[in-house]
Amino acid sequence: MVGAGAAMSLPTFVLDQPFAIGETVTLGEEAAHHMRVRRLDVGARVGLVDGAGRRGEGMLVTLAKRHASVQVESVAVVEAAPAVHLLLPVADKDRMLLLAEKVTELEVSSWRPVVFRRSRHVTPRGEGPTFHQKVAHRIEGALEQSRGAWSPTVFPEATLANALAAAPAGTRLLMDGEGIAFDQLLGSLREPVVLAVGPEGGLEADEIAAFEAAGFQRVALGRSILRFETAAIAAVATVRAALGTRADRSADATSI
Repeated sequence: MVGAGAAMSLPTFVLDQPFAIGETVTLGEEAAHHMRVRRLDVGARVGLVDGAGRRGEGMLVTLAKRHASVQVESVAVVEAAPAVHLLLPVADKDRMLLLAEKVTELEVSSWRPVVFRRSRHVTPRGEGPTFHQKVAHRIEGALEQSRGAWSPTVFPEATLANALAAAPAGTRLLMDGEGIAFDQLLGSLREPVVLAVGPEGGLEADEIAAFEAAGFQRVALGRSILRFETAAIAAVATVRAALGTRADRSADATSI
């Protein structure tokens, strides 16, 4: 029997398509490069995830300069964690990339950047097609490191009005130091949960009013003023713990 620690250390790679037992799947140049860096050779066991609920294992059968092939030996479908959606500010690009990585590890369901009034004063800020590609790359790396089966749905940046209109119905929470203590709400959370974090320098009064009109409850994470990425990570982790993510990951997986 393979222990959980060994499973987590298995070199894992993301496929952009579903896979099934018995198939031989092809990974691209970047994955092949990582395999060579890790000194993998033909016959090595590797993990596979597709970001849409499948997690598998297989044997490396070809390793070339520009591609690698893996014969799939086992596949499991992993149940998605309770839905937690994130509205974050368009902000400093490096800190947004860090946040993309960490909330992927925490199995956030969707990522939607919002252009707040104070977002426009940030340089360099994370927005546009090139930045979206960098976000996708960070998410892929986080899935590989955590063996996460589910990738968040990534939306382009939006105005506050459009983001609020698109937010799923459910528990809606706005991180705000003037709000009630977060722990007062944890017992009443119902999925889906939508978490909103404002920009550096805080939200304008009319932006707070727009959130409240859309049914968002203002909640505080503690006494300190947190950077947006710290607030978002702490909020997602707190909600995950409250909703439950089933500590035994294997219990969520159904072999196919």
